[in-house]
Amino acid sequence: MLPLDPALFTLLNANAQTPAISIEAARAISSWLPSLCALPVMAGLLRGSPALRRTLVLALLSMLAAWAVARLIRWGFPAPRPAQLGMGVQWVEHALRSSFPSMHATGAFALAQALTLGCTRHRRWVMVSAWSLALGMAWSRVHLGVHFPSDVVGGAIVGICSATLVWHAALWRRLAVMPNLLPYNARTHSGRPQ
Repeated sequence: MLPLDPALFTLLNANAQTPAISIEAARAISSWLPSLCALPVMAGLLRGSPALRRTLVLALLSMLAAWAVARLIRWGFPAPRPAQLGMGVQWVEHALRSSFPSMHATGAFALAQALTLGCTRHRRWVMVSAWSLALGMAWSRVHLGVHFPSDVVGGAIVGICSATLVWHAALWRRLAVMPNLLPYNARTHSGRPQ
């Protein structure tokens, strides 16, 4: 927990004066959003263009890598949840597993970053939607009292970095198989082709 966490958590966590619609919206985002995002991803994998399928496969690999890194962090550095410290109100049932980083935020930000890296300028609405949903997921986890703000920020960092690494690894692999994609200067040695 970071020094700013208690103040930010108190500001964002729903309490008895919070409108019920805000709490229900956070519950819906936290519970239903992962499943709702899975539907267009599966449809794209089944019926999308080869480029879309490649983007979605890399997005799923990004999420898998991010979750693996998050699990390792949780295992190595277990952190208490707000309820374990007697802080705030917890609005959903949740096991008392390690809190840092948030797995929901990790997956959401990995997906958003992966889609951003795979989108063309003609599909900016996909990027805007993905980042909006990731931010909504992060907010919902703190609003419902199951994570500190640093947990969701940590999840965002793990997700974004994991997706970036997966995409770069895929690009490096592709360039190793097809070196003609490299710029001419990168393929030359002392000004002569190798």
